[in-house]
Amino acid sequence: MSLQVLSIIVVGLTFALYIGIAIWARTGSTSEFYVAGKGVNPVLNGMATAADWMSAASFISMAGLIAFLGYTGGAYLMGWTGGYVLMALLLAPYLRKFGKFTVPEFIGDRFYSKTARVIAVISLLVISITYVIGQMRGVGIAFSNILNVPLTIGLISGMVIVFIYAVFGGMKGITYTQIAQYCVMIFAYTVPALFISFQLTGNPLPQLGLGSTLVGENQYLLQALDETLVDLGFQPYTEVRGMSMTNMFMLTLSLMIGTAGLPHVIVRFFTVPRIRDARKSAGWALVFIAILYLTAPAVGAMSMWNFINTMQPGEVGAPEGNVAVENLPAWTDRWEETGLLEFTDKNDDGHIQYYNDGNEEFAQMAEQEYGWEGNEVTKLDRDIMVLATPGIAQLPNWVIALVAAGGIAAALSTAAGLLLAISSAISHDLIKGVIKPDVSEQGEMMAARISMGAAILFAGYLGLNPPGFAAEVVALAFGFAAASIFPTLMMGIFYRKMNREGAIAGMLAGLGVTLLYIFTYKGWFFFPGTNMLPDTAEYWLLGINTGSFGAVGAAVNFIVAFAVAKMTTPPPADIQKLVESVRVPRAD
Repeated sequence: MSLQVLSIIVVGLTFALYIGIAIWARTGSTSEFYVAGKGVNPVLNGMATAADWMSAASFISMAGLIAFLGYTGGAYLMGWTGGYVLMALLLAPYLRKFGKFTVPEFIGDRFYSKTARVIAVISLLVISITYVIGQMRGVGIAFSNILNVPLTIGLISGMVIVFIYAVFGGMKGITYTQIAQYCVMIFAYTVPALFISFQLTGNPLPQLGLGSTLVGENQYLLQALDETLVDLGFQPYTEVRGMSMTNMFMLTLSLMIGTAGLPHVIVRFFTVPRIRDARKSAGWALVFIAILYLTAPAVGAMSMWNFINTMQPGEVGAPEGNVAVENLPAWTDRWEETGLLEFTDKNDDGHIQYYNDGNEEFAQMAEQEYGWEGNEVTKLDRDIMVLATPGIAQLPNWVIALVAAGGIAAALSTAAGLLLAISSAISHDLIKGVIKPDVSEQGEMMAARISMGAAILFAGYLGLNPPGFAAEVVALAFGFAAASIFPTLMMGIFYRKMNREGAIAGMLAGLGVTLLYIFTYKGWFFFPGTNMLPDTAEYWLLGINTGSFGAVGAAVNFIVAFAVAKMTTPPPADIQKLVESVRVPRAD
């Protein structure tokens, strides 16, 4: 059976499963639509939360980042997982005890202000829309390669599936669909990792294989990878590269507090029956996430090793050291068709050279001694590494098809959660909370479904016009969450004297400076040609790059909020008592 037919069958079966679950779990009330009737088991909710949060950036893009950044890519692992510890300890149980449907609703009630609620909605929309770009890009990449269809058809197919199980199933349908998607994606991620680890090191556990010696050689995998990269003009894999230590720390911090402030993840803790279940859900989510995140470093290193040895099967600089143009492996054909991988034989020697021509000293030596005239892998999108790795390792077609299904599941699960967050912000927080408080439950449900349909169409447009690779876009979304939502929730729970003026000023300042900083260096990211300064280290403020600036935005939020609160009237006594009561343990 051909790869394309097998892929269609595997992906089609998973889609049938998702739609079947949506039909079974269709909603009939706003409580089921927004928070699944608050009846989800904490273990299952932890699994759904893991799927909701482990997006295309985690499944498709993160291992690609680690493959090219090496040790530096650990910032993404530490930041994205560490944030769940903060969420479990500092936010989840208290927000569940407050008992609201959405994060903007909590902020509006806690700070006794519709203005605060509207600003929270704006922050949520900025975060979610930025985040959903990466998911739609992941859907397009997975469909266009494995199913051999144009990007447009792949995206439309994904949009239809999300529309069916998200619009009709609401949070209840999404929750049980995400449980199925977690099972698909974790199986799809770990199975090829087991194959490749055993293939390279003889150890079937990739976590142990990463620190093992290569089969038939008395050399560790990471040691061999370091030496090979240095031979090709790159920095060693196990050293900090491409980012200063300060930026690495700031990026980790930004991703951590950004994770703890993600509205579409926080809302999952409103779906459990009891307050203590919220903390249990966060703990189980971390366990389920760790299965993938502890595997990702091995996937990144092994995929880079396999790719380099595909391009450089012989001695560096030897006439026959590089792969011949006519002998390029079959997996490259499919990726060349997508436009995400390109080769150019610049020196017409019939071979493809892959090396760091950005290293001037090495490039000059390579030209003089080897006759190389530039890196001939002229385009290598980081987002293809996980999906391409089974083909590079020559694994069976069913494994390649399984990885495709996992990548699509990762993108669709997070996209559904984000679209529900956008929908609830518009229907519940804006329409019912501000514009038309007397709207009927049926009217609110209709508004929610219409707004979700509109959001799906908008997300599809963004997927067809992606501004960057998935993890880069998602890191910016985490920065926005760090600068706006997280500080406000923390002050709302733990500082009873924080008033509406302080909260409003803090959110506006934190989100405002972060947006300004990102548009200064990455205006092209959203509107090509509008950046004011080059996005390079010499122009960054204090050497902090855009992906790491969310931590600075959070600090601005805290400082401005406290300063304004000190100069204005304290919150009413009943609000202060409410804040105290939220933190009092209860025996349920």
